[in-house]
Amino acid sequence: MAKFVVTPSSETQRAAWLGGTIPEVERVRPGLWSVPVPIPVNPLRYVLVYVLELPDGVAIVDAGWNTDEAYEALVAGLRVAGYAITDVKGVLVTHIHPDHYGLAGRVREMSGAWIALHPADARLVHERYDDSAIDSLVQRERALLVRSGVPELTLDELAGASMMIRHMVSMAKPDRLVEDGDRLDLPGWDLRAVWTPGHSPGHLCFVSPSRKLLFSGDHVLAKITPMVAVHPQSAPNPLADYLDALAAVRKLDVEEVLPAHEYRFLELAERVDYVIAHHEERLGEIERAIGAASGGICCWDIATGLTWARPWETIPPFMRRAANNETLAHLVWLESRGRARHVPGEPDLWFAGA
Repeated sequence: MAKFVVTPSSETQRAAWLGGTIPEVERVRPGLWSVPVPIPVNPLRYVLVYVLELPDGVAIVDAGWNTDEAYEALVAGLRVAGYAITDVKGVLVTHIHPDHYGLAGRVREMSGAWIALHPADARLVHERYDDSAIDSLVQRERALLVRSGVPELTLDELAGASMMIRHMVSMAKPDRLVEDGDRLDLPGWDLRAVWTPGHSPGHLCFVSPSRKLLFSGDHVLAKITPMVAVHPQSAPNPLADYLDALAAVRKLDVEEVLPAHEYRFLELAERVDYVIAHHEERLGEIERAIGAASGGICCWDIATGLTWARPWETIPPFMRRAANNETLAHLVWLESRGRARHVPGEPDLWFAGA
């Protein structure tokens, strides 16, 4: 597939991304700031928290991980913009992954700000982040990996691979639920919520029609594609949801995309087209792998043979689980279109469709 390169709208951010550093706090335009908040031990390195000026303070889009380093970076970034953490009136969370949702509770404790989340993600908070419920979630993940054909020796390691990052979240139930199409009550802003499920069931983007801006969270990024996977808390066919949501945002009349990672860029429609083409290519690769296996093949064996950004043996356990579950999302999509079928078992076996 021919590579498409977006036009960065911040050369400073792009240079930082390519150079392996963290960008500076930037004034995106009047009343809007970008604050990079570091992510520990993660190739993404930082989350871009957006600060929206209000008559009586600020609102922020996403918050970062719940670490002292991240909190101090957020406080310092707000200071550059002329504000304190106590000036935060609201936290618009694009989705519940730790690098976006983790600090929201701590910000609320310090400022009294409200936290807003889509209902589909709000329903997952307890099971994902409450100590009393996590064992059940891990067991459900383990059962999914068994059906995928993950070898016995690595099952427990992969099933519990995300446990190490749970402490990066301050458990906080949202104060406000935001549905698709809702207009946010932020004086001076005309933000509208766009429900974009796939990366998470309740992922939200926020569009400003007057400013022609899209706060895209992880839904559309400049260089990488977000993980879209089947897992115990996912929708039944998350890739179908994601592709439909891409088609929906493609229609938006925006001039600049403000993602949560990497850097700001201009060409929304062209980037969406490229991401859709990427998934079509991956679907074809998986379909060929199924067709080459005469007696059926399990998800894990397909995943280990696919083309990834680096050799399979160098991928750490958490990312191997993600790769397996992403592969499963593509298999489910293929089955929904009649291009694959599976025979349930331990493991499930996948065959070419009719």
